[in-house]
Amino acid sequence: MLSQTSTFLNCDMENQAELEEKTRLINQVLELQHTLEDLSSRVDAVKEENLKLKSENQVLGQYIENLMSASSVFQTTDTKSKRK
Repeated sequence: MLSQTSTFLNCDMENQAELEEKTRLINQVLELQHTLEDLSSRVDAVKEENLKLKSENQVLGQYIENLMSASSVFQTTDTKSKRK
């Protein structure tokens, strides 16, 4: 009878240890899922910001080109015609 009781106690302790390990693993998985969701959201935000900055960069590049073409300082000069 005593051996049966100790066997049941051992099984109960093993089950409890298994349950604690499963609980720990589930909590770890949930934490990793939340971390992945956060990182994914951050990546999406960075992609969106990148597209916005690329667009702004194109506008600024076009603006600079327009300024340069409108300014005589940046116009090409024909040095041969000036020598004649």
